[in-house]
Formats: sequence, C-alpha cells, structure tokens
Amino acid sequence: MTSARAESPIIERVDNTAFLQIEADNFLALSPKQQALAYWLNQSSIAIDPIIYDQLSRFGLRQKRVLEAVVSNKDKVDPALYSQIADFTKLFWANKGNHNETTARKFIPKFRADHLKRALGEAGRQDLISEVDALIPSLFDKDFEPMITAGIPGGGKDIIQSSANNFYFGVTLADLKNFPEHYSLDSRVVKQGDKLVEQVYRAGTPDGRIPPGLYAQYLKKANEFLEKASAYAEPPQAKVISDLIRYYQTGENKDWTQFLTGWVQDDEPVDFANGFIDLHRDVRGAKGSSQSFVAITDREVSNAIGKIAANAQYFEDRAPWDPRYKRHGVKPPIAKAVETTIETGDFPVSTMSASLPNEDTIRAKYGSKSFLFFDQAPAEGGVVEFAGLYEFSASRRDAERDRKYRFEQERLMAIMHEVIGHGSGKLSARLTSDAAFYLKEYYPALEEARADLMALWNVFDPKLKELGLVSSDEPGKAMYDIAALQMLVQLRLIPEGDTIEDGRARARQLIARYIMDKTGAIGMEDRNGRTTVYVKDYGKMREGVGMLLAELMRIKAEGDYDAIKALTDRYGLHFDPKLRDQVVKRFNEGGTSTLYFAGINADLTAQFDQAGRINKVRIDYPRDYVKQQLSYSAMYPDR
Repeated sequence: MTSARAESPIIERVDNTAFLQIEADNFLALSPKQQALAYWLNQSSIAIDPIIYDQLSRFGLRQKRVLEAVVSNKDKVDPALYSQIADFTKLFWANKGNHNETTARKFIPKFRADHLKRALGEAGRQDLISEVDALIPSLFDKDFEPMITAGIPGGGKDIIQSSANNFYFGVTLADLKNFPEHYSLDSRVVKQGDKLVEQVYRAGTPDGRIPPGLYAQYLKKANEFLEKASAYAEPPQAKVISDLIRYYQTGENKDWTQFLTGWVQDDEPVDFANGFIDLHRDVRGAKGSSQSFVAITDREVSNAIGKIAANAQYFEDRAPWDPRYKRHGVKPPIAKAVETTIETGDFPVSTMSASLPNEDTIRAKYGSKSFLFFDQAPAEGGVVEFAGLYEFSASRRDAERDRKYRFEQERLMAIMHEVIGHGSGKLSARLTSDAAFYLKEYYPALEEARADLMALWNVFDPKLKELGLVSSDEPGKAMYDIAALQMLVQLRLIPEGDTIEDGRARARQLIARYIMDKTGAIGMEDRNGRTTVYVKDYGKMREGVGMLLAELMRIKAEGDYDAIKALTDRYGLHFDPKLRDQVVKRFNEGGTSTLYFAGINADLTAQFDQAGRINKVRIDYPRDYVKQQLSYSAMYPDR
C-alpha cells in the first residue's frame, strides 16, 4: 500500500537548496518477504546515520542535539525565531553538519547565539543553554574550521590540521608518515602523549573478547536490525548480512573483505550498501565515511545496463592505455538501475550512480557492483533545466541538441562511468596496497576523472549502436559539450575562494582544462563580458580524452603521487574568482537559484503478528523533512 505519487518532487526550498521526495514505485512489486527485508535494512540505515555528523566534525553531534531541541518544540518557540532556526536545521541535516556537502565550506546561521539560547529557554531546554557557549566558534564563526576537507592548507597548518573532519585529532601529516595503520579504513587516529592510537569503529563481540570501540552504540543497534533482516533474506544474502554484522563487531579488515567478497557477487531484488565506504572526505583518501542505502532493482531498465556490463572486456581491450595495465578475464560487473527507499549518512541525493567496492583487490578477483539511481535523475531534472545550456553554450543549435539528448547522455555517462569506468584497468604488480594508499588526497579526483574519461572515450564506439543504446553520434556530442561546459557552470557551486576542494568537481575541471590546453579542441571566448565554452573539434577532443585517460591509468597503476599532484594542481585545483562571479551573476539573472539538493526518504512502516514477525509493510512518502529527521533522531533519545 502506498500514498499517491506526488505531481512535483519538490517539497520546499531553503535558500539555494531544494528538498525532493524520493519515491520507489518498484517496492510494490516485491514479495511480502522482500518488503520485510527492506524494512529491517531501512532500520539499520537509520541506526548508523548519526555517525557521519561526528565524522565530519567533532562538534557535529553536539550541534545536532542543540538544534533539534528547538525544532522538536515548535509550539513553544517564538514563530519568527523558530522559522529561522528550523531553516538552518534543515540545511544542517541536508549536509550532515554545517559544512556544505558539495563545496565542503562552512555555512553559518542567520540568527545569533543569544537567539539560540532564548529559543532553548522557550523550548524548556535550559539544560542546553550553556552548551551554546561551548559551540559558538563551531556554529557562528565562519573562519573557525572553515573546510571539511582542505586540499590547500592555511595558517601554517598541514592538510589534516586544516580540515574540520574528525578522522584525526591532535595529529599532523608528518606524524602519520611511518605510522602502520592496522585499521586504515575504520578508525580515528589520535595522539595520546607522544603515541598515536587508532580508535577503532566497532560494536565489540558478544563474548567480550573484542571490546566496544568508537560508535559502538550505533553499530550495535545496526547489528540488531541486520540480524532481523537476515531472517527474511535468501541464504546467500543472509550470509552476506551475517558477515557485515561480524565486521561491525570487530572492525577488522579481513572481516570487511569477507563481507565484500560475498556482497559483490550477490544480486537480489532488494540490495543495500552499509559501511565506512566513501574516501573523499579524508584528505589522505584512507578513512571511510559512513553511508548507507537500500535499493530496489528496476529489472526492465537494468536489462539495458546489462548489455554494457556483458561487454566490459570489449571496452577494456580498447582502452587507450598501455597494455601492461589492461585487465584480462574481466568478470562482468553486476550493474542495475535501482530506486532507493532510504539514503543515510554520507550519501547525497545528487548521487546518480555508484560503483562498489572501492577496493581494487576485490574488483580484480570478484568483480564489482554498479548502481544507477535513476529515481533521482527525473526528480532533479524536474526542478531546473540543465544549468546553463542556453546561457553558456556557443550557439543555440548546440544548446538545442544538448537539451534534446540531455537525459540520454546523462544516463550513458552514468552507466559507462560506473560499469566500465571504475572497474577498468589493473595495478602494477609492484604495488602492495590499493592506489589510494599511494595517491593520497589526489586519489578521489583521479578516479572520478578516469571513470568520466572512460565514458567519453567509448561513447562514440560503434558497439553502443550495435547494442541499441544509441541511434547516432548526437548523444556523444552532447556529452562532450557538457563535459566542456562543466568547468564553467560548476563554478557557481563554489561561492568563495579560488580553489576546488570536491574531488568530483576537480575531476571535471581537470578534464576540460587539460584538453583545452593540450589539444585546443575546447574553446573559451569572452563575448561582451559573457564567457562561453564550446567544443571546436569533437575528433580532436576525443584524442585529448585518450591522452589524459592513458596518463591517469599509468599514474594509478604505478602509484605516481608526484605526477597526479602536478596534473591536478595545474588543471583541476584553481580557477579565476572573477569568472566565478560572472557565472553566478548570469545564473541569478536567469532566475536559477537552486544549487543543491536534499532528499526526503520513503517511510516504511511494519505491522507485526503475535510472534513478532512482520506480516505487512506499508510505504509512504511523508513530504515532511522535519518530521522524518526527528523520527530518525528518536532512535537514540536525547540524554
């Protein structure tokens, strides 16, 4: 049973963020057993959600507690003040803290600290008023810990000390140079006296042999729900869930590897991700941020994606890099279109695709799993036309073509990026760790660029026409046009400074700037104070794509830190702030104010029989972000 699909996915806007209702129509096609499985997996996703607030800032959970104390008492607080605090809290939830999810830059409230204290008093939470004083720098001072992840250090600090994230405390980059991390993915490294200590993320084992660690209360709760989920899963997937429970108990890399080995080969209609996964929040590219989603497979769309997955070896053989780095015996990845019932932790609604796992050793031996989140693309597409097509394109003809093929090229890019991009290539035998270990803070941008380039390289391959995925070269030209435009239009997302911190944004800038410099295939012109970017020669641009792709694969395969640093610093890191200001002005003139998106999950509600088993699950679309987020927080009552 479900509520009717809303006409518009937009629930509301706060400043430049649009809140979208995400829907999962395919949930209704699941069996009752599969729906029950999804329910318990959803609960485990909610259970780990608080972790990301602490990972992104050591003040995050304290800030969250104070803000929610006000927002949960709407009827008691002065309406005008409540509205200001509620709007800020919505943005806080949307970004998992008070740093923008895309730009990594801090944003501050429109209200003052004394206003927050007054609201707490009106809400009957005098016990939290003194907490506001302790949080003033972290909440109200824009210059205090201004970046989640700082690729460019400042004030005599290194990149770790300049970053607000909470993966390290009291530690410098030099301290870590020869430190042997046993729990590189899932620990916080702190300095205790002169000694470095890894605070491991783990629940601990029931027998007490492995003690609880950091985030134990959240991981224990997640494990309770995962245990219940396993009772509704098919035996192979139940084993996968059991392996994840074990990993959350121990935090051991061998248990994470055991889980991934089974998970990557499991292809059930109800699928999920849950763990310390994304590396781009850590400047070293080592620590995983907590994230989760529960996905329902759309079999019809997935069949088309499977055509590309089945030809993964074909595309690998034709990659433009040195044969030494080509993978043989490629295992076709599991690739599927999905709708999500929930997304929590460090998993933004703007994610169109994901290829997991990140670990090259697992990919090489067991393959990968690619998710295409096509439920989000139509939702965001309904909000605004693709940013800047008419304003920034060189001609109306180009803009019309790019608009006509927008969704086709977007989906092709997403599919090829994930299915044949991330899983491609192999590392040199001399490397003893994954490439991220060697490439450190530059790895996220390299890998995102490499995957995009694989899509750009193959979009004109006749195999796509043979598979019936394109009818002409026009979607490929649209993909090239938009790849060129991105280096200009994405600047609107970086309101301050002159550096790009986000790995995905660096990748786009690197691609376009490199090709423009090396081949001249991309043009940039000032037309009466209005800059435009366009593709001058598609064939020559493809040559540039091949050149950069070959070099990035070499860098990854050899772990060449100096080379990726030089490339990124030259092409992907800096921009002209005057150009950014021009771009922002033109967007504002065109009335395009939405820059960022946040998602409202579906709500799953279970009915239980007398034996405690689920006999029915209802899916609803709440369209109430505050109510949903407060319900998530209620899993861990305020203490």
